[in-house]
Amino acid sequence: MRADAFLTAADVLPLGSLDALVGTGGLVVVAPHPDDESLGCGGLIAAARADGRRVHLVVVSDGCGSHTHSRLYPPEKLRTLREVETVRAVAILGLAAEDVTFLRLPDAHVPSDGPAAEEAARAVVQAAGRCGAGAVFVTWRHDPHCDHKAAAAIVSLARPHMPGVRVYEYPVWGWTLPPETEVGPAPTGLRLDVAPYRQIKVRAVAAHESQTTDLIADDPQGFRLEPAMIERLCGPYERFVAVPT
Repeated sequence: MRADAFLTAADVLPLGSLDALVGTGGLVVVAPHPDDESLGCGGLIAAARADGRRVHLVVVSDGCGSHTHSRLYPPEKLRTLREVETVRAVAILGLAAEDVTFLRLPDAHVPSDGPAAEEAARAVVQAAGRCGAGAVFVTWRHDPHCDHKAAAAIVSLARPHMPGVRVYEYPVWGWTLPPETEVGPAPTGLRLDVAPYRQIKVRAVAAHESQTTDLIADDPQGFRLEPAMIERLCGPYERFVAVPT
């Protein structure tokens, strides 16, 4: 199926409840970069916490690739900033700092296989065990960013060690794919109505100030989330594509 048709179909997946998505347990969100959790799953996290469910976030990369030319924020300082922003963002969604694991793999160079990927997969398995996860959510394997693809591969490595745990993928950058890109069979899965949590999600995204404002002003080539993308991802529904066993 072409990417444009796939994403159109994802926009009209059946509406489902948290029980339908996850079962009765908690859940794990795997974010390739600090901010992907708020953009792709902010409503899900807020809804799960409001329902009293345990949620654990695994942030895969160190986020240091967003402003590689900044002298004010060299890599170590930028990494710290982005982790502080993440903790602040997920607090808005209902998570505590201890609910977040930072793997600190190199931004733009997250491995899809090999020892580092296997170690990351073990961290996902451990997170699932800690929160009694019924499901793990990770970025779409066809998102046009190498780290998003790698995060999906890491969850695939983890899955055999999480029997009975469902896996879903959430598109973040998928809409930037060339429309004719072939992405496989039509999506199955569910949409979650996150309208009650939209303002919370918007605040969580905004907490990533290094990615949404001119906070880092000395790198004109640095990354900045476009308002149109934020608006698209902060709509009333979040889309979760089921990954078959």
